[in-house]
Amino acid sequence: MKIKCNFCNGKCIKNGFQSNGNQRYKCCVCQKRQQIVYRYNAYKRNINQEIVLFTKEGLGIRSTARILKISATTLLKRIVSIARSITKPIISRGKTYEVDELCTYIRHKKNYIWLVYALEKNSKNVVSFNVGKRNNKTLNSVLETLKLFDAKKIFTDRLKNYRYLIDEKVHSIKRFGTNHIERKNLTLRTHLKRLNRRTICFSKSLVIFTAVLKIYFWI
Repeated sequence: MKIKCNFCNGKCIKNGFQSNGNQRYKCCVCQKRQQIVYRYNAYKRNINQEIVLFTKEGLGIRSTARILKISATTLLKRIVSIARSITKPIISRGKTYEVDELCTYIRHKKNYIWLVYALEKNSKNVVSFNVGKRNNKTLNSVLETLKLFDAKKIFTDRLKNYRYLIDEKVHSIKRFGTNHIERKNLTLRTHLKRLNRRTICFSKSLVIFTAVLKIYFWI
């Protein structure tokens, strides 16, 4: 029986048996070994798409693991793996952006951390983000990306740090200038429980938190 590879859709040939007695196949193109039917759900072909869907809908790690019937440890590894394959969106030159920051915490409620991100004003797409302490280094990581692509205008709130990091010619703090990103903040807190102000669903790891944001913003 001819089967297609789960990884590259190439032709597979028989390649012995697994320890559980199932027939094993090997791809003639990418050389990866696989089975037609897996007993463990984590190896199913569309499991990554389901992980992305549930992550973007705001389900927690344990909730997603229960629904997909896989272990929480495997789920965490898959989320990190998916995030590593995501590339940053292409940024056009001369656009207008809104920049803002969100406060959350990692591991425990005394360990405050800030999410800083930039929103393209017309398309409302997130073009860059960074997670860290509320200081110039964290802010500048996002702002440097905008400067690199010749941002026409950057709207921010009245946080004084922005005045030292953004050129006066492109910086603006006028009223209603950050309406879109403020609305995005509300959407983020609604969709991702780990960003809620009062919740026990906060992130336990900075790596997982960053990976979830990549999936939510760029898939």
